[in-house]
Amino acid sequence: MPPPRPGTRWVTDFFSYETTKSVVVKSWVVGAVNRGVQLLILAYFIGWVFLHEKAYQVRDTVIESSVVTKVKGIGRYAGRVLDTADYVTPHQGTSVFVVVTKQILTENQAQGVCPESEAKYHCTADRDCQGKSPTTGSGVLTGRCIPYNGTLRTCEIQGWCPPEVDTVDVPVMLEAENFTLFIKNSIRFPLFGFEKANLPPPGSGGELGRCRFHPERQPLCPILRLGDVVRLAGQDFPTLAATGGVLGIKIGWVCDLDHAWEHCLPHYSFTRLDGLARSPAPAPGYNFRHARYYRWPDGTERRTLTKAFGIRFDVLVYGNAGKFGIVPTLINTVAAFTSIGVGTVLCDIILLNFLKGAEYYKARKFEEVSRGAGAAMGLGPCQRHLGVGAESGHTGRCVELAGGDVQAVPLSPPGALAMGQGLTQRPSPAPQVPEAGVPAPPASPMVCPPGALGGCSRDKQSTDSGTFSLGL
Repeated sequence: MPPPRPGTRWVTDFFSYETTKSVVVKSWVVGAVNRGVQLLILAYFIGWVFLHEKAYQVRDTVIESSVVTKVKGIGRYAGRVLDTADYVTPHQGTSVFVVVTKQILTENQAQGVCPESEAKYHCTADRDCQGKSPTTGSGVLTGRCIPYNGTLRTCEIQGWCPPEVDTVDVPVMLEAENFTLFIKNSIRFPLFGFEKANLPPPGSGGELGRCRFHPERQPLCPILRLGDVVRLAGQDFPTLAATGGVLGIKIGWVCDLDHAWEHCLPHYSFTRLDGLARSPAPAPGYNFRHARYYRWPDGTERRTLTKAFGIRFDVLVYGNAGKFGIVPTLINTVAAFTSIGVGTVLCDIILLNFLKGAEYYKARKFEEVSRGAGAAMGLGPCQRHLGVGAESGHTGRCVELAGGDVQAVPLSPPGALAMGQGLTQRPSPAPQVPEAGVPAPPASPMVCPPGALGGCSRDKQSTDSGTFSLGL
């Protein structure tokens, strides 16, 4: 087969084929590395992927959840006895609620004009109240400087008067530390149709009203003491009640549905959610304002403004469920066996680059075959044409024709004359001795030498028996 032209070499390269060649290397070092890597990969898939991550399961990460909360407790504040309706907002028992622990009240406010109470609006004349922002935290500036008391003058505002003064020191309702919180949580995993609640099943014999949550002794009790929630979140209750804050109550449902229904249990954890990473934190704590409106007997509208400090609780529900599935099992099993081949790649890198005899290994591993299959096995074109092999016993010769082509001419197989096929053996002609002055006859046709790899030699009769060997 003639070599490809330069312009068509890319076509030959495109239609080439690569196949794996097995080479057995007798080396303790390479063998130990290969088995060690395979053992590590196998241990990773069995220990981490299958046992720890449970990759053989189908997982449902969509959790449907409902949360109902109820706070109970009686406290005293500013000479008054407060119950749940006084200090819990909103009152619907949602997953986000606030327990008010401190209040600053501004009573009997009415619409009108009055002096501003903030220190930055102190003045001595009307010009000090002009050119400023037209609004304050309590109303709209009128541009006048009026007396605030006997010794102090401030800018006049129009709005709800008297304005709020939120710098006064007020007490904190520390009784809230002993209030209890009841959480009713129901969840559902729609992929498996699995439903469960965090309450004990009916008839289980548990006394729900008497239990109190404890992370070790009673980790499944849905009734929590507020002081314990604050402590488990890493906070101090008196400090948090004075400044306010946001706490998260996380309920986790991580269920293995290959086990029984009662083994799917909630896990409670607690954390503070409002930003305390930066020190000092901007606008620390949690507070809000609300008002209660009413009318006096003279018909004027009045209100009581309340600035409330409290602890906001966010009940967060998360989770996933898993169950055995044949598809993820097959996928991860195939991935495990495929990954074992990484050991072969590592060993090839070591053999080709770091061990002695790397060039010899490269020569044995990488082989390019650009001729027919016979040439790859050590047979020349004459032998491939005649079907000559080590077992056939046939012989033949190559005859060069006009134009440089080579034609294989087979000879009779050994023993053919002795098999009664009606052939007669002709005696070999006597060697001719050229007479004087007569030119010598032309040389014998070109024959294939033994072990020819696609070429033939001249003036030699082929004695190639077709014997070859494969392997390393």
